Formats: sequence, C-alpha cells, structure tokens
Amino acid sequence: MNAIEIIREVPKVLLHDHLDGGLRPETIIELAEKIGYKKLPTKDPKELADWFFRGANKGNLVEFLQGFEHTIAVMQSKENLERIAYEMIEDMHKDGVVYVETRFAPVLHIGNGLYYDDVMEAVLDGLERGKKEFGVGYGVILCSLRNMTNSLEIAELAVNFKDKGVVGFDLAGEEGGYPPKNHLEAFQFIMRENFNITIHAGEAFGKESIWQAIQICGSHRIGHATRLKEDIVYDANGDILKLGDLAQYILDKRVPLEICLNSNVHTGAIDKIENHPFKKLYDAKFRVFLNTDDRLMSNITLTDEYLTATEKFGITLDDIEKLNINAMKSAFTNHYEKLEYIYNVIKPGYQKMRDKLLSLRA
Repeated sequence: MNAIEIIREVPKVLLHDHLDGGLRPETIIELAEKIGYKKLPTKDPKELADWFFRGANKGNLVEFLQGFEHTIAVMQSKENLERIAYEMIEDMHKDGVVYVETRFAPVLHIGNGLYYDDVMEAVLDGLERGKKEFGVGYGVILCSLRNMTNSLEIAELAVNFKDKGVVGFDLAGEEGGYPPKNHLEAFQFIMRENFNITIHAGEAFGKESIWQAIQICGSHRIGHATRLKEDIVYDANGDILKLGDLAQYILDKRVPLEICLNSNVHTGAIDKIENHPFKKLYDAKFRVFLNTDDRLMSNITLTDEYLTATEKFGITLDDIEKLNINAMKSAFTNHYEKLEYIYNVIKPGYQKMRDKLLSLRA
C-alpha cells in the first residue's frame, strides 16, 4: 500500500470544513443549469475545478473568497441544500472521515425567499440522510460573518437547533478591520446557553485576533491560529525557545487549534507550507489537528492534507492517529460520543491498519 491509500483508509475526523466551499464541480454545473444561473466560467467539470483552484491559490484571502459567489448561487433552495449536504457526507465516507463538523452561514442562503428554518431543515435533512446511508457522524456549526450585524440572530438560531444537529457557533469572514469583540453580544448569549464557540482568528490578522477570540469572546477552539507563531520565540535552528503568555495559555488550557495547511498557503496566511508552525506546535504538545477548510477551492481532501503533512513534515501513521484523536477530543459532540469514537472506531482502525501493513510485509 502507498501512503495515500493508507491515509485514506484509516479513520479520520474533520472539524473545520465549509459546506459552501466543498461542492462537487459536477453538482455546481448541474444545479446552475437547473436554476438558469449563467455566470459560471465553464460547463466542463474539470475546467471548473481548475478555475476554482486557480482563483483561490493567489495568496490573498479576499480573492480566495470570490469563488463563493458561484457556490452560494446554487445553494438557494431547500432541494439543492439537502443534496449538497448529503453529497458532502458521501464524500467524507469515500475519504475515510468518520466524524465531520460542517459549517456554513445561513444568511447567505435566504436570497431567494427561504427562511432560516427552511435552510436549517434542508441541510440537516441531507446530513441525516447521509449519516444513515454512510455511517458518518456529523455536527453543524453556524457561521456569523464579521462584516454583518446579525450575529446575535445567528447565535439564537444555533441554540434553537442545538438538539437537532447544530453543535456550535462560529465567526468567519475577513479579519482585518472586523474584530471579534464587535460581536460580543452574540458570544455572551452562546456562553449563557452553555454552548460551543469556535472563531476564525490568526489567519489574516495577528496574534491579537487570537487573544481577543479567546479572552474576550470565550472561544473554545480557534480556526487557523497561524499567526500564533508571533507569540513564540525561536532559536537559531528554528526550534521553540520560549512561549509568550498567549501561547502558553493556549498550551496549558488545551485550546484546540484547527490547522489548515494548504488553505493557509492559498489565502496567504503563510508563504509556503514548510514555514507553517504546525509541526513545531505539534511537537510542543499543543492540541492541533488538520483540516481541509474549503475542499473545492483548495482542491483537496482530508487525506491530501495529511499526505502533505507526511511529505513536508515527516509525520508518521502514529502521528496521524494522535492528530485525529486530538480532533475527536476537540469535537463539539458530547463526552460519551467522543469516547465511543476514540476507543471503538479510531484506535481499532489504526491497529487494523498496522496489522494489515505487517501482514503485507510478511
């Protein structure tokens, strides 16, 4: 077996993946045709996939986000939303993902007359149908957008659906000029409801964004956190010499960091993968794990993300298991379900792979 076959087969956990950033090119073309959407640059699936990847891979978050105009355009009906959610679960199954938390911004899907409840029911119906067919566990994270003022409304929506599949609340969008503290009322509401928070921070803005997300807004996880390296002193060899107060706090409190290697290069959060702080954070025992962010835009699967880490940072099968256990520990599902996945799915899955590799070598 080669590395990609091994990584695809072992059980994996994905916690940072945008529903509107992971559509199949074939589905976009078909749905665009159905609704009369004429703005797609091509009707050829491969050419469209290449177009999305070229557009995203410019080292700039603002340009990276432009491709979403087309995916959002075909996500304005209950039927389309249900299908896209179902296909996402099927794609997870094909990639060996056993539990996924998908996130999206409901406000982006009400342009053609849907109500928030319509959007939620359609997505949850698709996810549940996928779970029943493919056995992939899921949770939904609702995103509020930094440049909008309706974050409390979305927080209330998240809580309204927390017994129906929604597991958390997120703040996404362009970081610069839109600090998370602008949405403090929404975060305080979520905290009062004993619910879960993750915030995109430290991707396109500095460590101050991460500090504010945790210390002012109460975030339980951080999306990306690439700029945490600004709070770390390195020696001449590039090894960690000293942690700043924020980095030390994140390490000590086991704040999970949702690392997205390929996406961080595509958005310009990092100049090249070799300079990503992921491996140094992992070696220093931070609670890190790998994620796809936007599978369509970055042209990747979670298998690809872990393959990148093996090629660029030399992580092993044991490391991949630890990283996925980190992810499951950090999931917004309940404690007992985490234990169920770790001890009855993840650990046995990696042991099965080790046994298979031993038998192949015999």
